[in-house]
Amino acid sequence: MEIDIPEVRAEVEAAFARYERALVTNDVPVLEELFRDAPETIRYGAAENLYGMEEIRAFRRARPSVGLERRLERTVITTYGRDFATASTMFRREGQPGKVGRQSQAWARFPEGWRVVAAHVSVVAE
Repeated sequence: MEIDIPEVRAEVEAAFARYERALVTNDVPVLEELFRDAPETIRYGAAENLYGMEEIRAFRRARPSVGLERRLERTVITTYGRDFATASTMFRREGQPGKVGRQSQAWARFPEGWRVVAAHVSVVAE
């Protein structure tokens, strides 16, 4: 299996960047689009455990849209073959001094494009 095929990695980097823009601007339709619409999709958040797209969708639609700006650090995107990738990053928010956030995502290619199938977000003391 090839790791980090350049054109595949570029596709995932573009999808990840699109997700990040949608996250900090609270573009809920794009956030929902980029998560796989399936009961198997999981998102563990800083304060919630979401199983299936219906729970993820309800969370996204109810989430406050303030304080979402963040600065990414040490983002690592790795592709495995042509249809699977992981994205991991740390982030900092101005309103959370002394804290560092961690985000990991598993991305898979489907006929409709790259989608997050599992995600984990946590915030810890620096």
